Amino acid sequence: MDMDIFSRIASRIIKEQELIIGPLAWGEAKKVSGIKVMDPKAGELTIEGDAKQIIDGLVARYDRLFGRASHEVSREAVAGLLADLPSADVPMSLRS
Repeated sequence: MDMDIFSRIASRIIKEQELIIGPLAWGEAKKVSGIKVMDPKAGELTIEGDAKQIIDGLVARYDRLFGRASHEVSREAVAGLLADLPSADVPMSLRS
């Protein structure tokens, strides 16, 4: 599995959430185990561990805090990136 794609997925989700809730989106992402944010302005982060679980954790964190609409925002934000992934590699929280 390409870890870089999961870093891009996480970054895109966070940036999309940031459009709605502002810098709080990055603060919440930092609380997700396995995500290490280097530069929020550039959207730079790394994922360490089970990438699919970490993405699910990120989506769930926004969902718990801001409701179902944030879950849809996350899914829509990465739809283009998911098209290239085998369905088995798509995190559960991002499946249709």
